[in-house]
Amino acid sequence: MGRKQARETAMQCLYQLDMHGDYTVERVDAYISEVSTNDADKTFVAEVVKQFIDHQEKVDTEISSHLKKDWKLSRIAKIDLAILRIAMTEILFNSDIPESVSINEAVNLSKKFSDDSSSSFINGLLGAAVGNKE
Repeated sequence: MGRKQARETAMQCLYQLDMHGDYTVERVDAYISEVSTNDADKTFVAEVVKQFIDHQEKVDTEISSHLKKDWKLSRIAKIDLAILRIAMTEILFNSDIPESVSINEAVNLSKKFSDDSSSSFINGLLGAAVGNKE
């Protein structure tokens, strides 16, 4: 599968969790067990999604802090929010993944799964987050 596909699977998993309002490890494990991929990719998906679950408040706060003044997370399209959450989780908690890779992969996911304006929105938000982090 590879990391690119594993990120896509992680994004889809987070999207499903959000749609069901169920952020449990059991739900993650059930989703991953249904995905046909190798064990290394399943491990990556499980790790990044579970990291998000463990740090959801911090990740969402970081995303929120870079939104326009009157925007809330609920205003972001669910698919874009899932993409942002995967990338922000990687940026905040996976130092072995270069931030530029996380941003680039998020932009590519948005080009594949969202509308035309989403990629620039996601790029700008994540770029601002990385800029503030440094």
